[in-house]
Amino acid sequence: MAIGLNKIVKDIKVVQLRGDAAVQIDGIAFDSREVNANYLFVAIGGLHVDGHDFIEMAVGKGSVAVVCEKIPESASEQVTWILVENSARALGLVASAFYNYPSKQLKLVGITGTNGKTTIATLLYKLFMQLGYKAGLLSTIVNKINEKEIPSTHTTPDALSIQKLLSEMVDAGCEYAFMEVSSHALVQERTAGIEFAGAVFTNITRDHLDYHKTFQEYIRAKKLLFDQLPEAAFAFVNADDKNANVMLQNTKANQYRFALRTPAYFKGMLLENELEGLKMRLGNQELYSLLVGSFNASNLLAIYGTAILLGQNEEVVLSAISALHGAEGRFDVIRSNAGITGIVDYAHTPDALKNVLETIQDVRTGQEQVITVVGAGGDRDKGKRPLMAAVSATYSNRVILTSDNPRSEDPEQILKDMEAGLDPVQKRKTLVISNRKEAIKTAVSLAQKGDVILVAGKGHEKYQEIKGVKYPFDDKQILKELLEQL
Repeated sequence: MAIGLNKIVKDIKVVQLRGDAAVQIDGIAFDSREVNANYLFVAIGGLHVDGHDFIEMAVGKGSVAVVCEKIPESASEQVTWILVENSARALGLVASAFYNYPSKQLKLVGITGTNGKTTIATLLYKLFMQLGYKAGLLSTIVNKINEKEIPSTHTTPDALSIQKLLSEMVDAGCEYAFMEVSSHALVQERTAGIEFAGAVFTNITRDHLDYHKTFQEYIRAKKLLFDQLPEAAFAFVNADDKNANVMLQNTKANQYRFALRTPAYFKGMLLENELEGLKMRLGNQELYSLLVGSFNASNLLAIYGTAILLGQNEEVVLSAISALHGAEGRFDVIRSNAGITGIVDYAHTPDALKNVLETIQDVRTGQEQVITVVGAGGDRDKGKRPLMAAVSATYSNRVILTSDNPRSEDPEQILKDMEAGLDPVQKRKTLVISNRKEAIKTAVSLAQKGDVILVAGKGHEKYQEIKGVKYPFDDKQILKELLEQL
């Protein structure tokens, strides 16, 4: 697919153009290793690597045009040079033009917030597929184009990959698409060139402060999604979160709110909450769901409201939602013949962990013990480590602190950071077992009939990352096998 460079760059702010603006482009790359003949290379300055250092390599491999923030002194006259102020933003815009503006050909909804993004995006995708539409999904767990699965490496892919995936969705006949939008992606301009039909805000609590540095910067990052919405779009926020109105401060989109506890356009109420599922009221209707917990009641309310805002029939939507299963690794319940209940959840922030443990407390029917296995990731916000341990000890009868994804850090130091959040009473009911499989095995050995074991932090992940190497590791599979042996 060849297209004239002038058509690709018409949406970006060009500071200087040097060379043939009509040169034909066969592809785009921002990684010099991906460059082929007749490619446009976009040089982006990253956290660790600067694409400008690889311009010469890209030209040597066949790049006929370069978008950059600084034109090299030895710039070849055989190459067309496009100088811009922000090449990261330019990448999204040129990729969108190259793939013929795919987001404009879809009803694309972005979901952002600290917790609930994956569940809401996944269930919206499942809902619209169930309603008979062709649909796409971009999520932490997997990307999907109708039934076709494409492995996911990031919550939100890079700008070029997003546009390519959206283009493939259009080619596959998708009418709707649902996309998790991370704070990193918004700050790094990965969503540039995307036109959203709507955006959903779930909630915001402490997370990613290793990157954003302050909670206010984290909020500002999330808010960018709503600031950039067009007038025809909808901005749909969780009014139960105190920062919901902040998200709406500068948006041009139509504003709607959903809530369980406060007044809102879409109002819900949790009526029953058990390990087998929940019952809630949505407006004048009652809904039964296989999902569990008040946080999932909020997620279901968001899904219901989004579907209505996209023009779907209320009764048809409610009927379809009641049959939906949750996303993998999100309050994933495993029942054993020994009467012990296992739960695997991705909760990796203090607030998400608190939500899951509060839900378990809510559905307890007697004297069941709650045994929590939890760790904290390496090379991430260290400030949440003691908080994670404290939350676990507050809402559990026994706690086993263990390794999560230590990445480049020493697992023992991470565990010491977590232990620092425990008072003397909490320490007495806490074990520290660095080996994650042994920690899960110990939890199973401690459990009696009726008890609940929560394994938190990794959820859907099928690996454990240690010193740059990803080793196969599946919390759900390991817990299930150990429970079956009882």
